[in-house]
Amino acid sequence: MITCTDLSFSWPDGQCVLSGVNIAFGPGRTGLIGVNGSGKSTLLRLIAGELRPTAGLLRRSGEVGYLPQAITLGTHRTVSDLLGTSDVRAAIAAIQSGDASQARFDAVGDDWDIDEQARAWLDRLGLAHLGLDQAVAELSGGESILVALAALFLRRPEIIVLDEPTNNLDLDARVRLYEAVAGWTGVMIIVSHDRDLLDRVERIVDLSGGDVRVYGANLTAYEEMVAAEQAAAEREVVSAAAGVRRERRDVIDAQVKQAGRDRQGRRLAASGSQPKVLLGAMKRRAQETAGRSKEIHAERLQAARDRLAQAEEAVRDDAGIRVELPGTAVPAGRTVLRIAGLTGNWHPSSADAAGGGADLAGAGLAGNGLAGNGLAGAELAGLIEELIVRGPERIALTGPNGAGKTTLLSAVAGMTMLPGVTVRLGAVCGYLPQRLDTLDDSASVLDNVRVTAPAASVNEVRASLARFLFRGERAGHLAGTLSGGERFRAVLAALLLAQPPPQLLLLDEPTNNLDMASVRELSQALGGYRGALLVASHDLHFLRSAGITRWLRLDRRTGLTDIDRP
Repeated sequence: MITCTDLSFSWPDGQCVLSGVNIAFGPGRTGLIGVNGSGKSTLLRLIAGELRPTAGLLRRSGEVGYLPQAITLGTHRTVSDLLGTSDVRAAIAAIQSGDASQARFDAVGDDWDIDEQARAWLDRLGLAHLGLDQAVAELSGGESILVALAALFLRRPEIIVLDEPTNNLDLDARVRLYEAVAGWTGVMIIVSHDRDLLDRVERIVDLSGGDVRVYGANLTAYEEMVAAEQAAAEREVVSAAAGVRRERRDVIDAQVKQAGRDRQGRRLAASGSQPKVLLGAMKRRAQETAGRSKEIHAERLQAARDRLAQAEEAVRDDAGIRVELPGTAVPAGRTVLRIAGLTGNWHPSSADAAGGGADLAGAGLAGNGLAGNGLAGAELAGLIEELIVRGPERIALTGPNGAGKTTLLSAVAGMTMLPGVTVRLGAVCGYLPQRLDTLDDSASVLDNVRVTAPAASVNEVRASLARFLFRGERAGHLAGTLSGGERFRAVLAALLLAQPPPQLLLLDEPTNNLDMASVRELSQALGGYRGALLVASHDLHFLRSAGITRWLRLDRRTGLTDIDRP
């Protein structure tokens, strides 16, 4: 059990991340969602003991196992080190060599079958090919995450917290992770934008807007409930607005009637047909009646306005990107990209291998060419030796980790040279890499976009940025101060608003580290894009929303092939 009571956390510079959070996490799987910057990862670090609360209490009953977004591995370590089994294995080896000291037996405890336990979890997560003494430096990004996850399950802590565990995992690895998560019976808290994973949890905790909302079902059911609530809230806004208009009309009608009675009183007084004492009494009664009527109508109008304000507050501010990009349009028959030599002997660059990304293990046909990899004739017939992209095609590039997807996109963007591979571009190309490091952090959002669109006026850029939700003074914020979601929108704006506009868009795992609101914003922006799209992603939900028209698979054994939708 985890209990948070009036939990607050602020950074040393005074920035408040969490304030007065009250929540309890019990056995079962909980999905923790919320926009970027809402404090999800901070809450996980508090639970894991990496941070201390600024105020309030956090109680944990049991050991916590924590999988952070960024895993620090240490290149000199081995798979066994990462699994936490090296000390036990060393003690067993020492005992088998004749060291019968009590310290050795204490180190082993009941884990005499530690190798079998470790291999069982590695096999379950699709890592049977790894050796326990293999160097961590040889692992791909996805393999590193899975080994770290295997280490958690091997330890069997009472509480497991996972921060974006499916980042850098290919589709097969994700399925194995889903199965492992589904079999966990302790307390598990998952921060993720992976909808398939969040549909396997038993409850959703929404941390948006500083409030905590708990719903006892998976993400799809939660979103259906929120959608129903929002529809009801919007109907209430319409009804409340009609009530305000009605009360305003009543006020005007009452004022018109009172003005008529006032004119009639003045005419009666001017005629002299009534005694002054009687006229004075009549005037006082009329003024009292008018005063009470005015107060009543004012109260009713204010009540109607209060109801409207409450109704509007209940409607979520889910502003979306709305952008049209006619300059990106490509005629249907025009060739925008031609890549030849894809069945040759190409590899990721050394820079990729050193970067710890998802494409570490090799690329193309595993460096063996066609003759040495044992492919059957039917498989060879399905290979794409030359990829041609025409018109506004939307192509998904899928495949396992380490197949070379990032390397291939980098080559198309002109950042990597591949032996034997020829890239010919027939259109302006825009590239969104996995790392959102294309902005000048010391410059404003406005100035970053003006660099890519130098011919546009300041007002034109401001108008375009407003469609990417950078309105007013937000366009002047320094890029280095932006939240994750804001930074993504700024990078996307600089990419799509560039002059000349890109007619071929390359996206490399664009949904990694994005919250669901940012993924939705990306899908909305792509709705206004009229050019060709080549996107490497394992996020099937996003790919479906992007309107993919052709599916490719890149594999080290079978090369690049056309496939049906996964």
